[in-house]
Amino acid sequence: MSFINKKILIIDDEEDLLKLLKTVLQKEGLENIYTVTTAKGGWHQFQEIQPDLVLLDIMLPDGEGYDVCKQIRNISKVPILFLSAKSEEIDKIVGFAIGGDDYITKPFSPKEVAYRVKAQLRRSSFLQVEKEESPIIKAGPFELNEQRAELKKNGETIELKPKELGIITHLLKNPNQIMSKESLVNKVWGEDFIGFDNTVMVHIRRLREKIEDQASNPQYLVTVKGLGYKLVIKDE
Repeated sequence: MSFINKKILIIDDEEDLLKLLKTVLQKEGLENIYTVTTAKGGWHQFQEIQPDLVLLDIMLPDGEGYDVCKQIRNISKVPILFLSAKSEEIDKIVGFAIGGDDYITKPFSPKEVAYRVKAQLRRSSFLQVEKEESPIIKAGPFELNEQRAELKKNGETIELKPKELGIITHLLKNPNQIMSKESLVNKVWGEDFIGFDNTVMVHIRRLREKIEDQASNPQYLVTVKGLGYKLVIKDE
């Protein structure tokens, strides 16, 4: 897959790091790299160029990357990869919870960042192809319009974040089948994703809060102990 036309926006206040990442990404075939050192400038640049992926530092001189992420998520589902010196699990959970697609802890290997970027771009392109090929999925009370990234339950629209959309799409295409955490990670985050066990659990919990009548007593998105998850769809 060629990434030559993909636009990458990097928002980080470390000038040397920006230069290094730009050099490495361009060597990997990503020519259109834009760099910004502030939260305000990053948001302005995002609106200006409409990038295909964002690398976003959490601690910026004029604000937090979390806030920039929230602004982006209000208008776009573009992949967002956090860059941060914060390595605590809670920081990672917050990053994923507000819409981040990956979390890379500093110091890191620029080469690894490049591979994660390419993995997210492949995943994003794959989802777009799936949307174009199969826009409508119906199962039980659920109806998913992939082209519009819109899920309905009993006719009522449910707002989903990108990773939640990826999970429910995979489950709706495989109703009543057990999906392991590994298969969900490979399908939704990409096979190159290096994450942790809580990543899937956090997204599953938030998805249940949106699609279940009682998230604490799920009837549709159930856990199969030791094996994974299953979307239960009963014959009507």
